[in-house]
Amino acid sequence: MSRGTITIAYVTRLLADSAREGVEIAGLFREAGLDTALLQQPDARISTSEFIRLLHIVMRRTEDEFIGLGRGTKSKPGTFSMMAHAVINCPNLEKAIQRSAQFYRLVDMPLELRLERGATESRLFMQADSPEHSNILEAIIFISLRFWSWLTGCNLEPVAIQLDFPEPPQASEFRNIFTARVSYDSASNVIVFPSNWLSLPLVQNPLSLSKFLKDSLTLIIVGNRQPIGLPEQIRAIISKGYGNAFPDFAQVCEKLSMTPQTLRRRLKEESTSYQAIKDSIRQDAACYYLGKEELSIDEIALMMGFSEASSFHRAFKKWTGQTPAAWRRAFLGLPPEIEESIDDDDEGWVAG
Repeated sequence: MSRGTITIAYVTRLLADSAREGVEIAGLFREAGLDTALLQQPDARISTSEFIRLLHIVMRRTEDEFIGLGRGTKSKPGTFSMMAHAVINCPNLEKAIQRSAQFYRLVDMPLELRLERGATESRLFMQADSPEHSNILEAIIFISLRFWSWLTGCNLEPVAIQLDFPEPPQASEFRNIFTARVSYDSASNVIVFPSNWLSLPLVQNPLSLSKFLKDSLTLIIVGNRQPIGLPEQIRAIISKGYGNAFPDFAQVCEKLSMTPQTLRRRLKEESTSYQAIKDSIRQDAACYYLGKEELSIDEIALMMGFSEASSFHRAFKKWTGQTPAAWRRAFLGLPPEIEESIDDDDEGWVAG
């Protein structure tokens, strides 16, 4: 997966538990548009995009986000999303890990997480209550590290990964994902990582989470190998500390330990500005709230800080090329007969 492909042997190993749940692997390949002859070629490789397509089909067929890896205990579709929503407002990674551990205990998942913080290195111990837990632990470790990286905006590489089961076939596929040392036949299942990770602030928020969850499987498997940019850092400062309000430019400079001149120059180099970032945040927030049918467009305009609905209308049309009502209809699949519209020159709403 780290090279953009994965061997058929590793794919079939991951799908073996789904097969035990009654899902035919050859049928999965056909539905994914893959040649079933590949199943006879263990060293052949498929692309990550083909692998992701295959996983989506398996999850739909098994109604299990663990694709059968839990051996009788299913992770119902939406469980990961619920966990992500539970941790998204945590102040740092330590709190997020602790809350995810609490979440999995509450939903009665066959997974126990225990965090031990050390002076320089910390450890997350994992125990899966499954007779054959090798596949599920590899999957959980991979997903956890990629999700932590997304939450913090950093490319997090652990110090070591220790697993309590014998080295399985195709272990190299798992090893090649990480730069860390991966060892088997250990006393317990542990992710070892620098303790300073735990103090990392979460740079994501409920708005960015809603985007992430639309294609979370792809984002987790492919990953983001680029460090978080300056605009994203500013968005994180605003979302974590100021809610629906915006700090003035001097406050942002102070948070980033930059002079106003330096920050303006750096933003110009990235072809943006503080005003453009604020407009982008307003647009994302407006789209997020427009997706909630229980909120009227007048209410959303006020939430966005617009004193008049007409001002919100003009701003939203500038951002997206559509009126708020038209965007909402398209997003929610509402019938065209019911439409709220506003003339750009008017000061109030007009029934259309």
